[in-house]
Amino acid sequence: MSTFVLPFAPLGATVSFTAATPTPPAGVQAPIGDAAGTSAGQYRVVNDSVVTVYLGVGATSAAAIANASAVATSIPVLAGTCEVLRFGPNVFFTGKSASGTAVVYVTPGQGI
Repeated sequence: MSTFVLPFAPLGATVSFTAATPTPPAGVQAPIGDAAGTSAGQYRVVNDSVVTVYLGVGATSAAAIANASAVATSIPVLAGTCEVLRFGPNVFFTGKSASGTAVVYVTPGQGI
């Protein structure tokens, strides 16, 4: 069986938010850039800070905030790292920082 690894290709505009503690900010949506806005794909998440961010993802801003508010429902993104994660289309992102604030960038696309 052959496995192909494709480099990440952006398919929409990069969005950002500033993670804070103790309360995450309103979620931002990172829609995939197809005509219908319905293609699922990967999202490149960059934590451009010196603190861990507890990433919350959800179908609504409120769901993303709720998911970021608890370690059990969040995705820890370590300081200064870049992750490519797969979610459904048009989800919302937000985060709670371990301390202070942290800028996080999210780019929708395909590949790793």
